[in-house]
Amino acid sequence: MKHSHRTFENPPALAHDVVAGAIERALGDTAYEASAAVALVGIALNDDDREFIEHCCIDLGMRAAAGSQLLGLAGLCLGHTARRFGRLSERAVALAEALATRAEVDSSDVDGRALDGLGDIRTHLRRVEAE
Repeated sequence: MKHSHRTFENPPALAHDVVAGAIERALGDTAYEASAAVALVGIALNDDDREFIEHCCIDLGMRAAAGSQLLGLAGLCLGHTARRFGRLSERAVALAEALATRAEVDSSDVDGRALDGLGDIRTHLRRVEAE
């Protein structure tokens, strides 16, 4: 029996204009979702600009079509952001909660990564910042 192993790499943080462009392309054409996902994970794990990370996650979480892989990923990346910085804006927390609720109701709408993200937020959030 042949086994295949997936490998995981933490993508680097890309320049903000590159990330914004990848997100815009993905929102316009699902064929670009994979590159947007890599860009989003890269900033969530490695960028030092929490507000930019939140902006990208909120943009995707508010604009991506139902069923897009980017919805669950936006919630997960907000969880990574909470873990790294110990804080999120009220708007980011509200979005993470909404995405997790949608995932609980219908995992074909928003995948379960949104639930993982909300769990990270609840574990690591020290304070919620007002916008």
